[in-house]
Amino acid sequence: MLEVIILAAGQGSRMQSRLPKVLHLLSGRPLIHYTLDAARAAGANQIHVVVGCGADAVEAAVQAPDVQCHLQAQQKGTGHAVQQAIGACHPDSTLLVLFGDVPLVSDRTLQTVVAAAEGGIAMLSAVVEDPSGYGRVVRDGQGEFSAVVEHKDASMVQHQLREINTGVLASRASSLADWLSRIQNNNAQSEYYLPDVLALAKADGIAVSVVVSDSALDTLGVNTPQQLEYLERQHQQVLAERLMAAGVFVADRARLDIRGSLGCGRDVSIDINVVFEGQVVLGDEVTIGAHCVIRNATIEAGVQVRPFTHIDGATIKAGAEIGPYARLRPGTEIGEQAKVGNFVEIKNVSLGTGAKANHLTYLGDATVGAWSNVGAGTITCNYDGANKYRTELGEGVFIGSNSTLVAPLSVASGGFVAAGSTITDDVASDQLAVARGRQSNVDGWQRPAKTKDKA
Repeated sequence: MLEVIILAAGQGSRMQSRLPKVLHLLSGRPLIHYTLDAARAAGANQIHVVVGCGADAVEAAVQAPDVQCHLQAQQKGTGHAVQQAIGACHPDSTLLVLFGDVPLVSDRTLQTVVAAAEGGIAMLSAVVEDPSGYGRVVRDGQGEFSAVVEHKDASMVQHQLREINTGVLASRASSLADWLSRIQNNNAQSEYYLPDVLALAKADGIAVSVVVSDSALDTLGVNTPQQLEYLERQHQQVLAERLMAAGVFVADRARLDIRGSLGCGRDVSIDINVVFEGQVVLGDEVTIGAHCVIRNATIEAGVQVRPFTHIDGATIKAGAEIGPYARLRPGTEIGEQAKVGNFVEIKNVSLGTGAKANHLTYLGDATVGAWSNVGAGTITCNYDGANKYRTELGEGVFIGSNSTLVAPLSVASGGFVAAGSTITDDVASDQLAVARGRQSNVDGWQRPAKTKDKA
């Protein structure tokens, strides 16, 4: 049985934020969610999260049937933090300790650490260019593990060591509980350091296995906004590489952000500065123009999304054309071969096959039938200040430019609304609706002239 303890009690003072550090977002998700995913992928049967600063918010963020939270009321070090949860672990389980602010450690690495702990204790280390701030792994003359020395307690010679302790370790729960009961806080921080259990294990004649990570992402943690930004860019590079390896054409991997999940078909093309949020699916031969933001959307084969378009909670059927500068809001379904043009906003609308709304239009709470045309400047007046009402346009309807459609309203198939009309009554099939003031031309009218200022 594998149990995991995730340490998530720290405030993260260097983040300069009221938000608990583990709840800061990486690619649109809280840091700790990545750690939870890695624990589950590594085979965890039960996960224990140690909370402290912002405990209520962290508990709400990690709530799940396989997660149990434990409060560390006072932060007295990583060893003290593990002690808050270890009593709830089965003594015979293998226990893996992770950190909520180190989000990209891979499940493959964790499985290696767990396997190495069989019959003893195992830790994860890494060799880095700049080890500043990390505990150093000290080895003996034969290259075997000797101890972990925290940066503030290290000597000048030990500061030169580049192999660092990541903090990740695995051991039998009963053994780890025993060693934790024996650690001391005789150090510069007067804290109980979790890595001190490694030296106690060695003194007890227990083998200490060191797994050296082969991935920089395994060890990258977040303590500052700068580190969070760096980790974001590194993670986005990985995501872009995966897309391109699957055949997606990415204009610039450094100018792509995926803040959720993105599924792509064949021959998909993504231009620069595109942001994907939530759950997005792109079908075959979809083209996404520059500077688009797409959230929780399904975009079917052959759709062209032109630059500066915002799509949120919409479904776009095959062959449709969207944008530029269009905004599709939640509840919108765009039919096959339909067109939504520049500066058109649509919310909670079904736009039928081949229908068009090409310019400067707002459609809300409406159904637009197949092959209908909505002229420039048209709006549906769907809200009376208290309630919303629907507009129903049949197939082949023509709405002239600068029309106002006051819901509830129905325009039957083949109906025609003249430009500049305000329509409040239903329009039957093949009727022409005209609702505008009569033009009056005044003969001999003189344009007003400017009056000169008097001295």
